[in-house]
Amino acid sequence: MQNLTERPVNATSHKDLSVIIKVCVVIPFFCIFLCCVALMLHIFASHRQFLETSRYILFACMLINDTVQLLVSVLFFFLVMGQVKFALVYCVPLLFISNTAFQNTPLILATMSLERYVAIIYPLQCPPAWRSDRIWITSLSLWLLSCICTITECSIGQQKNAGDVLYIPVVCADAIVNASPNQMFFKTVVNILCFAVVAVIILFTYVRILLETRKLRQDRKSVSKAMHTVLLHGFQLLLCMLALTIPITETLIVLCTNWQPKDIAFFNFFCFVLIPHFLSPLIYGFRDQNFRSYIGKTFLCCSKRVKPSVKSLMQNNLFAS
Repeated sequence: MQNLTERPVNATSHKDLSVIIKVCVVIPFFCIFLCCVALMLHIFASHRQFLETSRYILFACMLINDTVQLLVSVLFFFLVMGQVKFALVYCVPLLFISNTAFQNTPLILATMSLERYVAIIYPLQCPPAWRSDRIWITSLSLWLLSCICTITECSIGQQKNAGDVLYIPVVCADAIVNASPNQMFFKTVVNILCFAVVAVIILFTYVRILLETRKLRQDRKSVSKAMHTVLLHGFQLLLCMLALTIPITETLIVLCTNWQPKDIAFFNFFCFVLIPHFLSPLIYGFRDQNFRSYIGKTFLCCSKRVKPSVKSLMQNNLFAS
């Protein structure tokens, strides 16, 4: 009898410890990401040269998009960890934001690659749509296109008694809410087409810029930077595509290990959602020389502000003594 009563306690304590470890892993990553993004957006908004450059405007849009997606994903993570259930009417907007941001990520990467292509091929006669005062329209158009895809996915689901279903408490997850075969098929087709088209665009821009380097004998440095930037967009696209491999990894993990479903879900979330969206904007931001210099100046100014305050405090203590 004593052994029978100890097992549930041990199982419960093991579950609690597992949840605590997962939360302690996710929170530092998310906090570091938010601090870095806040610093980059502050630098972007504080300097006119960034506000008047199409490349940096698109980069700021990518930062905001990834922050929104990661924020909603982390919120879903905490809800699943706590087994929180709430009405579908509150869950659907969160899923809409998450799916729209996910769909928008490759579109932004394709637009950034095309912007580099236009800047190299047409350095003196930039098309009006790619100018800094109109690039916002392009960014909003990408959001609109992503919203249309998400709305279409939601609308083709099986229509039931909407008044009753919307107020039934459920675990807020895309696999539960959008479980219709038609929705799954539509989502798979759209994702494959979207990522394939974006991959072709990135490859096209890279090859065109590579061919342009043979023609240009001047300013090879800027052309090589553009080539590296387009390659980076390709790497970012690969990071985003890792989220599409989650069903495959789940099958492999189930076949090879005896992990619990919660552990499998956390592994996929950490490796294919958290890490890619953590690395993608930070690599791009810290790689950029202008952003990196302003980040260094920001930290230098903060350190200079701290040192005088410490000195004045020591002087006050000496005078007081």
